[in-house]
Amino acid sequence: MTASIPDSLHDNGGYPPPPAPFNMAEHVLAAGQATPDKIALAVVRPTGAQRWSYARLTQAVRGTATGLIEAGLTPGDIVLMRLGNTVDFPIAYLGALAAGLVPVPTSSQLTAPEVAVMIDELGPAAILRGDGVACPPAPCPVINAATFESWHDLPAAPWHRGDPERLGYIVYTSGTSGRPRPVAHAHRAIWARRMMLDGWYDLRAEDRVLHAGAFNWTYTLGTGLMDPWTIGATALIPAAGTDPAQLGLLIKRFEATIFAAAPGVFRQILKYPLFALPKLRHSLAAGEKLSEQIRGRWAEATGGGVICEAYGLSECSTFISAPPGRQAAPGCLGWPQDGRRVALLDENGHPVPRGAAGVIAVHRSDPGLMLGYHKAPEETAARFAGDWFVTGDRAVMRPDGQIAYDGRGDDMMNAGGYRVSPLEVEAALSTLEGVDEVAVAEIGIKDDVSVIVAFYVSEASQDETALAAQAADRLARYKCPRAWVRVEALPRNPNGKLLRKGLRALYAG
Repeated sequence: MTASIPDSLHDNGGYPPPPAPFNMAEHVLAAGQATPDKIALAVVRPTGAQRWSYARLTQAVRGTATGLIEAGLTPGDIVLMRLGNTVDFPIAYLGALAAGLVPVPTSSQLTAPEVAVMIDELGPAAILRGDGVACPPAPCPVINAATFESWHDLPAAPWHRGDPERLGYIVYTSGTSGRPRPVAHAHRAIWARRMMLDGWYDLRAEDRVLHAGAFNWTYTLGTGLMDPWTIGATALIPAAGTDPAQLGLLIKRFEATIFAAAPGVFRQILKYPLFALPKLRHSLAAGEKLSEQIRGRWAEATGGGVICEAYGLSECSTFISAPPGRQAAPGCLGWPQDGRRVALLDENGHPVPRGAAGVIAVHRSDPGLMLGYHKAPEETAARFAGDWFVTGDRAVMRPDGQIAYDGRGDDMMNAGGYRVSPLEVEAALSTLEGVDEVAVAEIGIKDDVSVIVAFYVSEASQDETALAAQAADRLARYKCPRAWVRVEALPRNPNGKLLRKGLRALYAG
């Protein structure tokens, strides 16, 4: 009798809930209270560092909470963050959470028109705006950097504790509908990140974690800052404007034990000679699929250095990963973390047999899963198949439980770790001067390098510099096409639907 093939399902009982009452910011900073003089954060550059102890960081966060309350904000109010790549970003974010407010971190690369859509959608009670960061006129108070930085020394506000299920923060993600979607998370989301400590990081209190990203990127905010602080470790962030050529030096000079970056950053670092890195235990990668070529080149350049990969998304952070000492097979992302309920589903919402391709899904009981898309119950419901949140990414679960990535089931693009909807980009470019039609796709231009390319129909070739300038007025830099290709017609099926995969055949490089 032939043994049946098990389903592509990982379920080892789920994860215990957080304590109640609960405050996310208090949880992040609790471990550091035992070592108030320890360095929580160093903003590093080759010539030195700006350092924040746990005592100073906690005071700035709780003082900011006081300032927000004295500005007239009340628990539940939404605060839109338009801040640059500075330490103001995590302090304001945690300060808002400490006061029971709902921070909305956003990329400083967004243009004023993109931010205007967010303001209309969210109706924020206030906006925190850094110097030089784009922001349109708003019907609410706009608080400048000089003001919110002065709050650091105010008396500490009490932690606003409450139900862990209450709304904590909102992040934006590109949606397949063609517009960014506000993803609402509960305070409990930080609790779920504990599953990453063993399942991805092997993070310890004595670690010094250098994240290559900017402060105002949610990947940095979670992996590079809040997770080290939750365990009482030290976070290292490169100063704004740091060249990738300097990252190897920073890892060595500041004795980083863990290095985290998007795969594209590893690729940039490998263009330059690397120093010996005796203190580096391992590295972390997320945001896009890590190629085996980069993994191998990094190991060769660092004398055997390991990159531990993780898979996640804005709606649930990372929940599949490969920890140190348990490296994934080539082409695999790793294993579902202990405490997660993960399945690969068929078109009917049922787990497929192991070895068959299915869509990655996470159970609605996961404490890291979003509350839903803000004020969009129908859109939220559309992402569920029964009790499973469906990601849109396809994969295969091997007999040993490893998950091999098999691409997306839709046309989402990846730009340096940011997911970008082609529909959003096309909508912004639909009124370009001299262009009749436009479509975009992610195109591989060489090994391990892909860019967003725009294909346009027009009576005559257009000046690419002019097209790029128009795009930059409408879209954040990471969403803008890096190449423009004039075509006679866009590929379509007999019903007139765009065949986006056909665009790749039109690109001559």
